[in-house]
Amino acid sequence: MIQVAQIIFILSVLVILHEFGHYIAAKIFKVRVEKFYLFMDAGFSLVKKKIGETEWGIGWLPIGGYVKLSGMIDESMDTEQMKQPAQPWEFRSKPAWQRLIIMLGGIIVNIILAITIYTIMFSTVGQKYTATNVVQKNGLSFSQVGKDVGFKNGDKIVSVDGELVQNKFNRLIIDVLLSDKLIVDRDGQNKEITLSDEDKAKILGAEGKNFMAPRIEGFKIDSILPKSGAFNAGLKVNDQIISVNNKEFKYFDEFSELITNKANDSIALAVQRDNKIVNLKAKLDKNSKLGFLPGLSLTNDKEKYEVVNKLSFGNALPQAMKESWELLVYNVKQFKLILKPKTQAYKQVKSPIGIARMLPDEWNWEFIWSFTALFSIGLAFMNLLPIPGLDGGHALFTIVEMITGKTLNEKTAGYVQTFGMIILLTLMALTFGKDIYQLVMDKFFTNH
Repeated sequence: MIQVAQIIFILSVLVILHEFGHYIAAKIFKVRVEKFYLFMDAGFSLVKKKIGETEWGIGWLPIGGYVKLSGMIDESMDTEQMKQPAQPWEFRSKPAWQRLIIMLGGIIVNIILAITIYTIMFSTVGQKYTATNVVQKNGLSFSQVGKDVGFKNGDKIVSVDGELVQNKFNRLIIDVLLSDKLIVDRDGQNKEITLSDEDKAKILGAEGKNFMAPRIEGFKIDSILPKSGAFNAGLKVNDQIISVNNKEFKYFDEFSELITNKANDSIALAVQRDNKIVNLKAKLDKNSKLGFLPGLSLTNDKEKYEVVNKLSFGNALPQAMKESWELLVYNVKQFKLILKPKTQAYKQVKSPIGIARMLPDEWNWEFIWSFTALFSIGLAFMNLLPIPGLDGGHALFTIVEMITGKTLNEKTAGYVQTFGMIILLTLMALTFGKDIYQLVMDKFFTNH
């Protein structure tokens, strides 16, 4: 329920402020706003109240919101009003440049919101990121899929598409998934790795961003699965395995290799526990697994990898603007990846249901505001797309009108708007359907 509450809160903030951008621009240019809705009121509203000329309300379907402007064909598809003579307070009566500003008002507010959040965060809790140079100190560890596409445990990424690696490791992971050519340092020598669209599909379909991680020297057991080989052998949380069958190892990936292809075999373990060495016998399962989780994640070693730069307000503002711009660029890159069918990146697109499942189980204001800023830039980019029904589609036709001096007739505009809404609703149905199916299947396998 906390995850649901978080996504509703985030969506509410983003939608209200986005629509307020349209609303305030419309009021500045004296366009009548007939409705202002949080979420869609298809058929009925949960709450509504008319104040002045505007009906304010909350719809039942949490997939966005809208402002209805007099004299404009929008999501409501109300064409009857357009058959009447144009009035001075109507959207269609205003010059093209004013209509363009009204259409871009929501996008502008989304960008301002992200910059504001980042400025406040950078100057209070600090600018936080995972340091790539620290993560790569011992090289990186890769999943089997990572190895299959050309990586090797211990590789250090030097450059991505000719650009030297940056400080932020989470950004580097995305760069790798969006790249065509990588240079890695392997045992002191540079090696080139080229990722095909099919390689990216394998990575995205398996682990996604989790396909590479820090290569940590030594590891402690974080949790043990009940009735597993580790449980039956007497392994305990915080134990550190130092050898397998008398073969010592330095990194966790080396431990994994020592037990690979040993399905149902018994192995001898030397374990360090409370400054003592304990010898144990353990049996692997049919997948050559012991049944424990190691403490290897960035979250578990947050203080080791995280950099915190607490900035003054004067320094935080330009950094916030830079962060927002970089996020916008990454949205463009990811969209280009989605448009390549062979990468199957389109399968990773998530609805609010899928996004909610990614949120933490505990209410964390720092995370929520950081995610809101990230999501706000994503919403700005999505609305910039020149798709009929989105702000970008309206803006495109207005720009064409400004250049050519010609306006779409009302009948054509209605068809274009209908076509755009069909596309958007189809995409939404597909993403919601996928996430609902995944949720149901996960619940099914959890309960069986």
